[in-house]
Amino acid sequence: MTEINITAESTEGTVKQIQDVIGGDTVERWGEYVLTVDSHLAKGNIRFITFDWGVSLLEYDITFFDDITLVMDASNYNPIHFTYCLNGHCDHKFGFQKETRTIEQFQSVIITSKDGGYNYGYFPKDVKLEINVIQITRKLYLKKRLNNVSQLNKKLYEVFLDKDHENVFAYFGSYNLKMADTIAKLRKVKQKGMIRILKIEGMVYQILSMHIHQHDIATKGKKVETNLLKSELKIIRKISKHILKNVSFDYSLDQLSSESGLTQAKLQEGFKILYARTVTEYIRHARLEAARDLMNNSELNISQIVYTIGFSSRSYFSKIFKEKYNISPSEYLKAKREKITLSI
Repeated sequence: MTEINITAESTEGTVKQIQDVIGGDTVERWGEYVLTVDSHLAKGNIRFITFDWGVSLLEYDITFFDDITLVMDASNYNPIHFTYCLNGHCDHKFGFQKETRTIEQFQSVIITSKDGGYNYGYFPKDVKLEINVIQITRKLYLKKRLNNVSQLNKKLYEVFLDKDHENVFAYFGSYNLKMADTIAKLRKVKQKGMIRILKIEGMVYQILSMHIHQHDIATKGKKVETNLLKSELKIIRKISKHILKNVSFDYSLDQLSSESGLTQAKLQEGFKILYARTVTEYIRHARLEAARDLMNNSELNISQIVYTIGFSSRSYFSKIFKEKYNISPSEYLKAKREKITLSI
């Protein structure tokens, strides 16, 4: 086992102390830092961005070749950690605890220590890790942001206002596959420069709100009533991703049920839980989004787009497009072309 002692006063310092042990090189672009490692201890990267409103993003996309223990001294840097494992798992305990708790894949976890305390993070060897951590420095966050934290539930409200870090807090929530989709999109942001940083910042705020919302639901005792297993929800998420990539296919509940091994009732229930839509509504939503992308990024006319996304009726497509976007397809294309002409 390799132990890494973290005594840093910032996210940047934390990554630097990890780098001192596992090796690698760090590159910075527009305030985004990426540590790339290919050593006997690890292969992959760790990236972080610190925003000026008391929030930082720390992401692991890495495989360790030895069991790693991070011993984090909370004396100098003790943010609230909003953690999510997109892939793999890791363990955590406070310094005063004997037993560790596992942060499982797809689980929303909120942790903070008390001033002078210790957090222990355990990362298993030979496991591909994709971990998203949003860290909030309370004093700076409350000072910079125009947030009414009093609207948080009582427990989180007390955590945010604990500026002197007198208490520990740990929330290990249920799994949340909606968050997985948002974090996956965050990792695929392709823009460069300032536009990239601004887009990432917006998505970080969105993920943070999802953590807080889930904790609020749990605190109020509101649970999503479902008999679906975690493995079944993962199958449904896989189906939804397939639909997004292949919107023109002629899907049916019978076919999806047969291929997935799930009953039609479970498919419908799963899509309503994860996407607040029936299967049919989700397919229609995916096709309309694909149609809008084609209008923005291709020279296809409306009839060609209707065929490409799997619809057979242009009038039906026009009807539901206008219902969703409050503009007809022809008006949308016209506005796009006029904008291009003006820019030229």
